[in-house]
Amino acid sequence: MDKILSVINHRSMLLVVLCLLIVSVSFSQESDLARIEYTLVPQSNSKNTVNRFRAFINCPLKLGANGSYVIPGIEYRNFDLDIKDQLPFSTDNLGRFQMFRLSLAYTFKIKGAWRLALRTGAELASNFEENQISNRDINFSGAAFLIRIRSGEDVEKPNRFILGLNYSTNAGRPFPLPIINYYRKFNPKWSYSLGSPKTNLKHFWNEKNTVQAFITLDGFFSNIQKKREIPQQDGTSPLVENISMTMVLGGLGYEHGFSKHLFFYAYGGYSFYNEIRIRDSYNNNIYVLNNKNTFYLRTGIKFKI
Repeated sequence: MDKILSVINHRSMLLVVLCLLIVSVSFSQESDLARIEYTLVPQSNSKNTVNRFRAFINCPLKLGANGSYVIPGIEYRNFDLDIKDQLPFSTDNLGRFQMFRLSLAYTFKIKGAWRLALRTGAELASNFEENQISNRDINFSGAAFLIRIRSGEDVEKPNRFILGLNYSTNAGRPFPLPIINYYRKFNPKWSYSLGSPKTNLKHFWNEKNTVQAFITLDGFFSNIQKKREIPQQDGTSPLVENISMTMVLGGLGYEHGFSKHLFFYAYGGYSFYNEIRIRDSYNNNIYVLNNKNTFYLRTGIKFKI
């Protein structure tokens, strides 16, 4: 029994780390200023389907002439979980979850190619079935990153290194998570990135088209406003308070540039790990809606630096 509990605890810790990685480094890695995208995840061996709409905008504002910027941002996500499987509990109001996020980042040069980036944020993530906001809907995050950027015409192989810490309250763990990522364009036609939430190998087909192979993380976390009892095989009926999805997947991606900054993109892949679960206030898994690997499609338009 102790061995089984140890395995469960280690698995739960892995899920927490994956969820934190998903939300932790979007500011540090992405040069996207705005994005509108749609994601489809049909569930294998199930009639259920996951649909997500996401939109965000970041507005960098230059401060002085020393390379300092403040970057306010706003993001919206609509997550539709179309549940058609027969379940041992009511799924009323468990089909739609929304997330609203506000963030503020500040970055400045510290020495040479190094810069420091700080970010704080707050979000509402809930099914909002009570038509109001509760304390459990609100999550906070904070992050600090050291970033080394080497680029320009005199740099033969542009590269970027990121080292930092991120903390988020939505995973229920009182410790920050270390973040590390390395990017290098080792050839005019090729680049790679190692780290999280995405590792890829990219080929620049021509000035407007690129293809890539990737491994990435995806998922979501949301509060359930009305606590529900879910009967268990041992006769207990614990209360559930939140729902989350964690995916680790790999695949191929394509980008087409309409201009220097505006791009269409499409990614298709298959998951190595996929789990949608409902949990209690201690983040213990109470019911797993699906844990079968599945296909993944994401497409959209983005505006980047």
